[in-house]
Amino acid sequence: MSIADREVAKLDVAIVGGGMAGSLLARQLSRRLPGRRIALFEKRSQYSHCVGESLVEIASNYLIRRLGLSSYLYERHLPKNGLRFFFDSANRDTALQQMSEIGSDSLPFHPAFQIDRSRFESDLTDLNARAGIAIHSGGRVEGLELGQGETPHRFQVKNDHGTRDFESRWLIDASGRSRMIARQQQLDVPETELQNGAVWGWFEGVTDVDDLDPPAWRERIRHTPRRLSTMHFLYRGYWIWFIPLKEGMTSVGVVYDQELCDLQYRGKESFLEFLCQHAAVAELLKNAKLTDARAYSHLAYGTKRFFSSDRWALVGEAGAFPDPFYSPGGDFIALANDFTSDLIARDLEGASDVALRKRADLYDEFMHFRFEAAMQLYRGHYPFFGSFELCKLKWDLDIGCYYNLWLSAYMNDQHLDGRKLKRQLGQRFHVLSALANFTRLFEKVDAALIARGDYGRRNSGEFTRGLDCLGFIHEIGLPRTDEQVLATTHEIFNEVRGRALDLLEGHDRPAARTPKPMEWFVGERDLSLPD
Repeated sequence: MSIADREVAKLDVAIVGGGMAGSLLARQLSRRLPGRRIALFEKRSQYSHCVGESLVEIASNYLIRRLGLSSYLYERHLPKNGLRFFFDSANRDTALQQMSEIGSDSLPFHPAFQIDRSRFESDLTDLNARAGIAIHSGGRVEGLELGQGETPHRFQVKNDHGTRDFESRWLIDASGRSRMIARQQQLDVPETELQNGAVWGWFEGVTDVDDLDPPAWRERIRHTPRRLSTMHFLYRGYWIWFIPLKEGMTSVGVVYDQELCDLQYRGKESFLEFLCQHAAVAELLKNAKLTDARAYSHLAYGTKRFFSSDRWALVGEAGAFPDPFYSPGGDFIALANDFTSDLIARDLEGASDVALRKRADLYDEFMHFRFEAAMQLYRGHYPFFGSFELCKLKWDLDIGCYYNLWLSAYMNDQHLDGRKLKRQLGQRFHVLSALANFTRLFEKVDAALIARGDYGRRNSGEFTRGLDCLGFIHEIGLPRTDEQVLATTHEIFNEVRGRALDLLEGHDRPAARTPKPMEWFVGERDLSLPD
């Protein structure tokens, strides 16, 4: 049979990639647009372990509120006890119980989860099939021809049984780092400033951190489970993660700045050798078995476009990826899937081409803003990680902005309100320039600590609650005015700047300072200038 004679299957939505981003979008569309012809295409026949196991609040809110997966997540995966940071000596020989620590002493106000990606994606495939999504696994998508305007997208799927032709009004690229559309359309934006790489693997038999002595160490956090946290061991230029998964498996990995850490990955042995150069990490792994190990030489990249009014979109890592330090991958999936499903719904419900284009452009502009704001948290920041004092400053600024600017807005669906989204975009220059100013301030603090020999002076024996800076946490998720958000941002900026100047100037006690007005923090400004 010739190509011209083959039957063409017609779809409303084709999702290429059955990983986390694509499978979640399929579920979202089946709930919002029941009865539509939606198909998901995945080249794998079976799922295996994959990174991206730690979810934070926006992603978790999306899974619970938008997708109705609350009971499923508690039954099949582990609840998460926030992010937890440990600080070592320059010789990497401090015992875990002696390390300074930033973390929680109670479960967070909003649930989050540690997910086994293999189980998660396999279960989602079953849920989607039962919801009426057509699942095509074990075949490769080829010959993609993106349509324009009313012209449908066309492609073929090849597997052991032959070739099948498809047409779809919408085509969603959820192919991960294969980045099908980005490569074809030359949308790739290489990241040249942040040279981050990663090595990771999965271990059986990792020591349970909650069984370690002495009792006073456990009592310090009121016996809340450290094991359920995403644990970070922090060093100048790199960090090590521990993420617990259900049924005894633990994900362990290293993320590093190539300019500061020369981590040569040569397989399981070299990875394990590197980990065991750290006394506390080696103690946790002393009875563990490494089952698999993988690596990426470079993590971060961007894209010129996320959404098109020609009815295609990039979601998950098919679009862009920054850095895993704050576990942002699930958050970006939530945003991109919300925007994509809203665009598809508007189109299928009869929106005009002009209205669809305006909405796609708006969502695309906001995704670029969010991605650039995320990159500001990582570019040039790897030198800060190894100092308890400096990293606490960074954490308080970053978590404060996350809860105040991004999480609260997401929980109120402001990202789907065109007017509110435009107001947020109106603050783009102010947000990005302020973050850049704080980066330069932290660089000066870093240099001063190094010069005085104080970089790791408080890396032992300290504990601070990770959310102690969030006096406004009771407001998160409730309706808030722009004035309230601005006032909170103003407080965060002045508090962090004041403590940064104390470190820079070598004060043992906080100095009295006059709060700066909000407009003082934006534009290109030296935040270290004296009051």
